[in-house]
Amino acid sequence: MNVTLFSIEENRIAVSFDYNSTVLNAVRKIPERQWSATRKFWSVPNTQKTIDLLLETLAETHLFDYSAQNPVSNPDSVRCGIPDITKYVTLLEAKHYSRRTVQAYAKWLIAFGKRFASIPSALLSQTEINLFLTELVTEKNVSASTQNQALAALLFYFRYIKGTEPCNLASVIRAKKTVHIPVVFSKDEVRAIFDQLSDEKLLIAQLLYGTGMRLSECLCLRIQDIDFAHNMIIIRNGKGAKDRRTMLPHILEKKIRAHIVSVKQLHQADIADGWGVVTLPFALRKKYSGASADFAWQWVFPQKNRWKNTDTGMQGRYHIDASIMERAVQKAVRDAGIYKRGNCHTFRHSFATHLLENGYDIRTVQELLGHSDVKTTMIYTHVLNKGPSGVSSPLDRL
Repeated sequence: MNVTLFSIEENRIAVSFDYNSTVLNAVRKIPERQWSATRKFWSVPNTQKTIDLLLETLAETHLFDYSAQNPVSNPDSVRCGIPDITKYVTLLEAKHYSRRTVQAYAKWLIAFGKRFASIPSALLSQTEINLFLTELVTEKNVSASTQNQALAALLFYFRYIKGTEPCNLASVIRAKKTVHIPVVFSKDEVRAIFDQLSDEKLLIAQLLYGTGMRLSECLCLRIQDIDFAHNMIIIRNGKGAKDRRTMLPHILEKKIRAHIVSVKQLHQADIADGWGVVTLPFALRKKYSGASADFAWQWVFPQKNRWKNTDTGMQGRYHIDASIMERAVQKAVRDAGIYKRGNCHTFRHSFATHLLENGYDIRTVQELLGHSDVKTTMIYTHVLNKGPSGVSSPLDRL
């Protein structure tokens, strides 16, 4: 897959590539991008910041061989100084790191390599790691968790690709993670948000609140994961590569059944066109190659448009992109007149808090959320109504 950048105006750069839905979605994430219908290419602002963002976004698609000296041509010959990125990504995937973790780690390694492109990779040490992590905070104002994620990505590279431990690991900067009380919607606020949503987006939001699933877990559901007989939803390969079960809200059963009927009609239309395939997890794609067209393996929430492999001509469907749902919920929160920093994940916080308010024990909530440590679940006890809001202020008794 090749992407070519070339100057078209003093302040803009053309982005040219053969059609690929993944690359197209990556380019669409760039601010101020423009499509030229007559010249058949995209263009973006000719700034170093935009070029860096474009390269990082393209890197996250995993469609490019970054072991090459210059994977993407651009006016400033911007390139990563790390020669082992393809090997790095392959090893992460072999260790069954999630797709999002692989993308995040690759992004940090590319940024690290670009920052120290003038230094041979064999000479990189904890000195460069510390400088990189410090600049993330002082120049880019990243959070402690983001800084620690970058550190984890770099340590993985040093340990498993270079085969060496940074000389003095004790001197490597580790950010102290701050503890935040989660934002929680009240029940009235949940209803108000639902009133602003409709159709598929409403159903997804109701599932997020009604089951406590993460957005990625909900969007990755397959038809076979909905167990109507036992009123249960099976969440496979959740965070930490763990499977778990959660309840299927009775109030949603009829709506989900109707939705699955519409998904089946869409799948049958795809099969009639000669396609109707989805990606299968891990080794199943080789072990059960024909299963990719089985209805049981289809996404519960498929995209409206099929993807197309420009090299093979194969077409299929992926699940709805998470960004679509995030934007819809954030807009619904604003339209409902709610002035909290709420998003899709806030439904998960609300699910846990409301269960605890209703008297369910912390261990049950822990199991439903899929937390390995009950300490993670304990954070929700800080936002219960019997907390500060349930205590009378001495000022009220003066």
